[in-house]
Amino acid sequence: MIQRRTAMRALLVILAGSAVAVATGYARWGVSGTTRPAAVPAITVGDGVNGPAGMAHIPGGEFLMGSDSNMAQPNEKPAHKVRVHGFWMDRHHVTNAQFRDFVKATGYVTTAERKPEWETLRVQLPAGTPRPPDSALVPGGMVFVGTSRPVPLKDYSQWWRYVPGADWRHPGGPGTSIDGKDDHPVVQVSYEDAQAYASWVGKRLPTEAEWEFAARGGLEQATYAWGETFAPEGRQMANVWQGQQAQPFPVASPKAGGALGTSPVGTFPENGYGLYDMTGNAWQWVADWYRADQFRQEAAAGRRVDDPEGPVSSWDPDDAGVPTDAPKRVTRGGSFLCNEDYCLSYRPSARRGTDPYNSMSHLGFRLVMDDSRWAATRGQADRAKDSMAR
Repeated sequence: MIQRRTAMRALLVILAGSAVAVATGYARWGVSGTTRPAAVPAITVGDGVNGPAGMAHIPGGEFLMGSDSNMAQPNEKPAHKVRVHGFWMDRHHVTNAQFRDFVKATGYVTTAERKPEWETLRVQLPAGTPRPPDSALVPGGMVFVGTSRPVPLKDYSQWWRYVPGADWRHPGGPGTSIDGKDDHPVVQVSYEDAQAYASWVGKRLPTEAEWEFAARGGLEQATYAWGETFAPEGRQMANVWQGQQAQPFPVASPKAGGALGTSPVGTFPENGYGLYDMTGNAWQWVADWYRADQFRQEAAAGRRVDDPEGPVSSWDPDDAGVPTDAPKRVTRGGSFLCNEDYCLSYRPSARRGTDPYNSMSHLGFRLVMDDSRWAATRGQADRAKDSMAR
């Protein structure tokens, strides 16, 4: 069972004397199924003239979304036919440098930097939970702190903490910084923060279907974004726990492999569409509300679903102690914390729901742009250039 607590709920529990965290626990599985060979797609990268700079063109098409493999969780099943239109996608996560430019230009203050609002917290808590005093609601975010030795993987409060003062500039809390990490994914950003950045830059968050189609890179039903083998010829393909850490999850002391965190974008190989870190490094917000049974509902229609935009509300029966209809948005891709013993979310079909006001030290985002939006943007630029030339 997937068990998660949001940062806001973590805050209340901490006040009661215990720490909780947001994490996903999976059992260890075997692999079944095969990958259908696919034509090698052409990689098209925008340069600001022939497409938006820093984005790769995703051609769109029909694919099998989700998975029926032994690795798949119930919320990934069944694999079903979906078609998406063509679009442009950021080649990598939005970086610290890019987000800093946004903050400088707009003065935006992220949710982790604001005092939590009771109305957004209340809906993630059991009915009748009393409101805490205002003095107890302090800005902060969820931080992976690890353990100094191996521990049973049933109690994730041992390696996660709600840390006052944690935010995008200080992902691990006060005393940490992003100095020298301009090219790392920005983390400790909520869904609301991602939407604000998207509006400023003229893009949008991808739908869940667009994200998975892009992550697969043209490989139908492959286990990983690069194929069937986790480390082909011994080559590390993503920033995830195994291969990157010397000790088993969640051991993270200096003697157990050094500091944990994101890697610079583009460190690992691109996928078939020219996208980096679609799995691993940092989780990614997508646009859809989260329903655990969404794929079953889509498959039940008995026909291909075109450009699905997701459900109209959330439903998650697997988050113990949380209302089943608590608002959650889909997050995809896994992070540097994913590992074969606890979390196998560095697979294109893996999915989970997250409180849209939650921020975490391993959660960021990337954006997309429709072909029509790019054509309009390019047309406006051309008209402005012609006007200046007259």
